[in-house]
Amino acid sequence: MAQKAAKQQPTFTWEGVDKRGERVKGENKASNVTMMKAELRRLGIQPKTVRKKSALSSLGQRKKKIEAGDIAVFSRQLATMMGAGVPLVQGLDIMAQGHQNPSMRELIQNIKTDVEGGTNLSETLRKHPRHFGDLFCNLVEAGESAGVLDTLLDKLATYLEKTESIKKKIRKAMFYPSAVIAVAFIVTAILLIFVVPEFQNMFQSFGADLPVFTQFVINLSDLFQNYWYIIFGGIIAAVVAFVAVHRRSPKFRRFLDRVLLKLPIVGPILDKAATARFGRTLSTMFAAGVPLVEALESVSGACGSTVYEDAIMEMKDQVASGQQLNVAMRLSNLFPHMVVQMAAIGEESGSLDTMLAKVADFYEEEVDNQIDSLSSLLEPLIMAVLGVLVGGLVIAMYLPIFQMGQVV
Repeated sequence: MAQKAAKQQPTFTWEGVDKRGERVKGENKASNVTMMKAELRRLGIQPKTVRKKSALSSLGQRKKKIEAGDIAVFSRQLATMMGAGVPLVQGLDIMAQGHQNPSMRELIQNIKTDVEGGTNLSETLRKHPRHFGDLFCNLVEAGESAGVLDTLLDKLATYLEKTESIKKKIRKAMFYPSAVIAVAFIVTAILLIFVVPEFQNMFQSFGADLPVFTQFVINLSDLFQNYWYIIFGGIIAAVVAFVAVHRRSPKFRRFLDRVLLKLPIVGPILDKAATARFGRTLSTMFAAGVPLVEALESVSGACGSTVYEDAIMEMKDQVASGQQLNVAMRLSNLFPHMVVQMAAIGEESGSLDTMLAKVADFYEEEVDNQIDSLSSLLEPLIMAVLGVLVGGLVIAMYLPIFQMGQVV
């Protein structure tokens, strides 16, 4: 009956200030505005605005996919709540009620239910491996053991925000070359299928041989008109096959990663991004008190490259046998001299986490600058490629007209 009554209560959206003076907001159910304000004050939040949520705003809400950014926000909000003295269960309840993503709201509600039943937060999170990886769960477990869960959740939020930022930049760097190829192909196909045939009908009335370049374009147009379904179907099938093989074949992924790292422009960006992820992940785990060997095993899967993954697993075996980290890094032949030296200084001074964090900061900035430069370079390149394609087709179509003018 109590649960039924709670479901019938209206939902209120609120904004307020917590004990740290930081602005927080969310959604909660209450019988009226007064009870909502009283509940917020009990949780240590000074309410500023409290409004009843209209029923129309809840209509049409669809489940959305839970993104990495949602998990980062979850970590940041939970760290803020716990740092402000809000108990874990109540903090989860506030977040569940206030989240805009229904899927995330459902996930947090499930976590809250398990924690209320007496399960540790780390054990609860392990039940959702799709959203919380081993690295996340290990750090939460370390925070629970040391009694510094809020601090480690804050570090996790920073780590997730930084790594997600790097991923977005890498996608941006890979998007531009793909966009050039895709746009060039689509524009060419449209011209060959719809525009060139109009000129071809006109040329048939000339009764003269066409220039070689014009005839080549017309033959290409005939090919696209007669076999467009095979061409487009083949391209789609090739993309689907590529994705399937990439997912299922470790050998193909290793081959592709090696090729990508050797590319002239994209390769250095991917290389520096992997180094930044290595530094950020290992710094976060080492600062949380995770043993170096165990930390390296988690780091290997976080670099985004199978080349680095294999090298870090070899480094882990070397460190486990007594080798220093900086020596193992040097033997891998993957890390720049500066990174190896920073790791050596960190090991000697006992500040490895700080040094690796500085390495991550440096290479994240390098990736950002190189992607900006790549974007500036590719924008005129796109225009040049499209100009050459469109201009070439236009010239091919007007060559017979020019020849006729010369004859006249």
